[in-house]
Amino acid sequence: MSPHPVVQAMIDLSAGAVGGTACVLSGQPLDTAKVKMQTFPTMYRGFVDCVTSTYRQVGMRGLYQGTTPALVANIAENSVLFMSYGFCQQFISFLAGKPKEAALSDVQKACAGSVASIFSSMVLCPTELVKCRLQAMYEMEASGKITKGQNTVWSVMRAVMRTEGPSGFFLGLTTTIAREIPGYFCFFGAYELCRSSFANYMKCEKDDIGVAPIMFSGGFGGACLWLVVYPMDCVKSRIQVMSMSSKQPGFFKTFMAIARAEGVRALYSGLTPTMIRTFPANGALFLGYELSRKLMMRQFDDV
Repeated sequence: MSPHPVVQAMIDLSAGAVGGTACVLSGQPLDTAKVKMQTFPTMYRGFVDCVTSTYRQVGMRGLYQGTTPALVANIAENSVLFMSYGFCQQFISFLAGKPKEAALSDVQKACAGSVASIFSSMVLCPTELVKCRLQAMYEMEASGKITKGQNTVWSVMRAVMRTEGPSGFFLGLTTTIAREIPGYFCFFGAYELCRSSFANYMKCEKDDIGVAPIMFSGGFGGACLWLVVYPMDCVKSRIQVMSMSSKQPGFFKTFMAIARAEGVRALYSGLTPTMIRTFPANGALFLGYELSRKLMMRQFDDV
C-alpha cells in the first residue's frame, strides 16, 4: 500500500533530515578547511597547512567552527531537497507521459534533482552565509579586514541584521542557485547511474545493493557535483564572507576579479579537502536517507 502524498512528502523530508545530519557530522572539519582556503587562498600553503595551522591557533574547536549553522543548513537543505525531489519526480513523470507507477530513467531523475535544488537553495543560502562567516572569522580578523569578529551564531546573525538587514542573509543566492542547478543534475545523475551499475553487476534491485555500494554511489555523486561547480562555490564563499567588510559585486564581477587578480587556480583553492570529504560525507548522506526512508516506507508495506 502506497502512503498518502502528504505522508510520502513527510517521509522524504524526514529521511532528508537524517541524511543531512549524517553528512555534517562526518565531514565538518574538511568543510571548514575548504571555506578558509576559498576565501584566503594565499594564507595557507595547502590543505594540511590549513588544518594544522587552524588546530594550532584555535584548537579542535576551530575545525568545528560553524557546526551549528552547518547542521541547520544541511538538515533544512536536504529535508527540502529530498521532499522536492519526490514531487519533481512526479512532475518529470507527468511531462514524460509515463504511467504513475513507472520508474524514471537515471537522466530523468537527474533532471528532477536539478529542479528540486532551486527550492532547497532558498533555505540553504541564509544558513550557509552564517556558517561561512563563522568558519573564516579568524582569517578576517588576522588580515585586518574586520576589527573584531563574532564567534557565535547569534552574534553573526545580529551583525547581519544590523548592517545589511534581512536581505543580507540572501547574499550569494544567485550564485547558490547557479551552482545547485547543474550541480544536482550531476549529483543525482551520477548517484543513480552508479546504483544502476551496481544493481546490474549484482543482479538485484537498486534498493537492495547494500551499504557499501550506496555509500560509494553517494560519494561518486558528490565528487561529480564538486568537480563541475567548484569555481561557483568559491565565488559564493567569497561574496558571503568578504561582504562582512565591504559591499561585494555580483557573481560575474567577483568571478572575473578573482580570475584576473589571482588566476584561475584560486577558483579551485580548497578542492583537495572537498574531494577528500565528499566520499564519507555524501556516502553518509545517501546512506542515512535511503535506510531511514526504507524503514519508514516498510510501515506501509506491512499494512
